[in-house]
Amino acid sequence: MVFLLGLLLFSWFVSSLLYLPFIRLLYRWRMQRHNQKTLDAFDKRTPIFDRFHQKKAGTPVGGGLLIILVTTILFPIAIGLMKYFWIPITAVYPIASEIKILLFTFISFGALGLLDDIKKTFGFSGGFFGLRLRHKLILEILLAAVISFWLIFELKIDIFYMPLLGLFRMGWWYLPFATLVIIAFANAFNITDGLDGLASGVLMIGLAAFWFISASILDTPLSLFIAIWIGSLIAFLYFNVYPARIFLGDVGALSFGATMAVVGLILGKAPALVVIGGVFVIEVLSSLIQLLSKKFLHRKAFAVSPFHLWLQYKGWPEPKIVMRMWVISIVLAIIGLWLGILTKVPAL
Repeated sequence: MVFLLGLLLFSWFVSSLLYLPFIRLLYRWRMQRHNQKTLDAFDKRTPIFDRFHQKKAGTPVGGGLLIILVTTILFPIAIGLMKYFWIPITAVYPIASEIKILLFTFISFGALGLLDDIKKTFGFSGGFFGLRLRHKLILEILLAAVISFWLIFELKIDIFYMPLLGLFRMGWWYLPFATLVIIAFANAFNITDGLDGLASGVLMIGLAAFWFISASILDTPLSLFIAIWIGSLIAFLYFNVYPARIFLGDVGALSFGATMAVVGLILGKAPALVVIGGVFVIEVLSSLIQLLSKKFLHRKAFAVSPFHLWLQYKGWPEPKIVMRMWVISIVLAIIGLWLGILTKVPAL
């Protein structure tokens, strides 16, 4: 644990040194949020959304890219140092496969999000960067399916444990199940990332719970990865709290949501994942209800969605919403942690 805490602090220190020059670099590249008209899934204007986000125009996007770079570089270095100094590395699964799945999820979904950020920032409508919504969803499904395939055939994970009901071995059904979980959390995180410090703060709280669980089962690679990730995330959050000087962007949102889901699946704690990530679940469900209501009832279920935007519409100040969501996340993380420890089942 001493090594893990030291690694977290080192990741925070390195990221803290890099963020100011990185923000200046994003300004130089003109990777900034523009004051533009937003369209929903039905290509309809969203005036309420635009009104609340008008003041955020000009803020750099893409802050998640630095977290991905720092974590991706420090993670294998940390593994190498442990091997060099003969520090024991314990894992529930084959170490190489676990590292591959974590980094592939982190980088591939980040790359997909970066394409989307470039499209939004520079207004590409065609060519390689002109990624449409359906193309983006297809790529998400393909990436999530590959990751789910590896979870089944390399880590031998195909179980689902429900409290009170017991253990279910899902076999091939685990493939669509895991794929759906990964895609759902990737997009739920993206939807939640609409207020300064909201998504990143909620993520940090959830990762702390998963870090405790991974350390309790002596999964060294996963514990190292989460420690480095949290350290870099703390540095980002300093610049992301209200009023934000930088946003995660889709590069961070898609990557972090998908990877959080994979962490929960690797730990064999899918029910705990839903509870720990409860704020993300609430956000995506509110958007889904709104979408289905427009589609089938031809009217809105809410004046505006997702949930955090509805609270803004009701008059809640942005910092108040974020702080309350953090408090809710802490409570949910404790419940999810209790649930995760309570359901100690072999993940093999």
